[in-house]
Amino acid sequence: MYSANHWGGAFEINGEGGHEAEDDHSRNMDLDRGALSRQLDETQASWLLGPPESKKKDKYIDLGCVVCKRKLFWWVFWCIIIAFIVIGVPIIIAKSIPKKKPAPIPPDAYANALHKALMFFNAQRSGKLPKNNGVSWRGNSGMGDGLKTTDFGLVGGYYDAGDNIKFHFPMAFSMTLLSWTVVEYSEKYKALGEYDHVRDIIRWGTDYLLLTFNSSATTINKMYTQVGIAKINSTTPDDHYCWMRPEDMDYPRPVQTTSAAADLGAEVAAALAAASIVFRDDPAYSKKLVRGASTAYKFARDTGHRQKYSKGNPYIEPFYNSTGFWDEFMWSAAWMYYATGNNSLLQFATDPRLPKNANAFMAIPDLSVFSWDNKLPGAELLLTRLRIMLNPGYPYEESLLGYYNATQLTMCMSVRKFNTFNWTQGGLIQLNHGRPQPLQYAMNFAFSASLYADYLDAVNVPGFYCGPNYFSASNLRSFAKSQVDYVLGDNPKQMSYIVGYGKKYPTHVHHRGASIPHDGVKYSCTGGFKWRDSKNPNPNLLIGAMAPGPDQFDGFLDSRKNYTYTEPTLAGNAGLVAALISLTGTAGTGIDKNTIFSAVPPLYPGTPPPPAPWKP
Repeated sequence: MYSANHWGGAFEINGEGGHEAEDDHSRNMDLDRGALSRQLDETQASWLLGPPESKKKDKYIDLGCVVCKRKLFWWVFWCIIIAFIVIGVPIIIAKSIPKKKPAPIPPDAYANALHKALMFFNAQRSGKLPKNNGVSWRGNSGMGDGLKTTDFGLVGGYYDAGDNIKFHFPMAFSMTLLSWTVVEYSEKYKALGEYDHVRDIIRWGTDYLLLTFNSSATTINKMYTQVGIAKINSTTPDDHYCWMRPEDMDYPRPVQTTSAAADLGAEVAAALAAASIVFRDDPAYSKKLVRGASTAYKFARDTGHRQKYSKGNPYIEPFYNSTGFWDEFMWSAAWMYYATGNNSLLQFATDPRLPKNANAFMAIPDLSVFSWDNKLPGAELLLTRLRIMLNPGYPYEESLLGYYNATQLTMCMSVRKFNTFNWTQGGLIQLNHGRPQPLQYAMNFAFSASLYADYLDAVNVPGFYCGPNYFSASNLRSFAKSQVDYVLGDNPKQMSYIVGYGKKYPTHVHHRGASIPHDGVKYSCTGGFKWRDSKNPNPNLLIGAMAPGPDQFDGFLDSRKNYTYTEPTLAGNAGLVAALISLTGTAGTGIDKNTIFSAVPPLYPGTPPPPAPWKP
């Protein structure tokens, strides 16, 4: 039964199709544009919209390059802020707090000893001293040396030892050796604050050596070999008969002259050539040194002057007698080549006749001992450097290989088990067969071994062979350190052999200036002997002086009268400085690989330019 519908139409939802049939008009109401063509009231609109959705729509932020959810954006933003507060702010605060500069690396024993060893040269200066000389008890001396008997005067230079003689042969060697150390280890000197000092020491010597001959000429016929004399058992005032401070000398100081000095001329040439590399940053002075070196070298090589400088001279032979000059020829040729790059010098240094005349390849142990008299091991090492770092090849290889092998054999002599040389029970090698003054030879050998180890490191070679036995570079350093440590106090006497270093050291060194008080009183020629014979320590400390050393049984007598134990020398201290600078690790390690080769021209022809473009 149907009831009436006051709105019009029936109450039934379904039409004739029953409950299974749907009203297409209702179902598609949203598509009926007519139903939506008039304004709906609020109630009608609510019928169409239905209840609001329970899930909110996500909101987005357009960042230009990317669109992201607003929640994600704020989450990332606050995470960054929190991280900045937790991590960044403490870092900023920590960075802003002023910090103390890190303390420098404490100097090792070798660096401390080096500072003192260099001061010895200041104490040995002759002439008008600079204001910064740093030795309070020294003053101007030798101001009249050579002024009346030479062309330019011979004021300046260095006193050799505890007397007041200027021996030019060992002085020149000392300057060559010091220059070598600066060429190899300039960065170490700079880091230790001694670069300017050691250069001043060298220049004081080279300025003087330029006075020992006419260095402005291209050809000379004489050289001055020495200022001051001493005779064994002299009965007239001279540098041994008198015991006077150098500032008070009033006895004659003759100048020795020679017209034939192959060894001295070559050594002076080596000294000036090596120094010219040191002073390459001062072009005018460096060129002056090279000119002087060329003149001295020409004099030495002249066949009319090939004679030992000391031959027949009673004032030289007993003290610094030269045993030959072929080693100086090799030594000076190497330095002259490095200073000038002149290929003829390399040709001479590698001429097979030169090592033959110098007995370089004879494997004679005594010829492996580097000293003021024997430059052979030093020259071989210098030329070995050329071979392993530049490898010039033919036609130099045969001789350079010989020098390399000779250097290897020399290094093998540092190995104690081979018994090439005797050793004291305390560990000091006896390179001079138990004779006095062993330390200067040990220091030169220590320097050579340490330097060769640095050469091997520079070319990434781990070691060397002694026959079938292989030894690393560290073996050489261990040997070098053992010898230097002996000098610094690791010896049976438990004393340092360097004045002023350590708690116990020689206090009675055989030295005129150090033994006589600096009290304004001038003591006479023989009046000073009361100070030599006194049992009191020297009133003036000769800082850095290395005593000649103990005997073959590690014994030492600290007595001024016994000069074989207590008289320091210029050449001895030069070897000490060389060994110390090579071993110190305070200022880093290694050598300056390239500076020594700065004047050496390319060994091979350069790449030719490409051919010009072809034109038809």
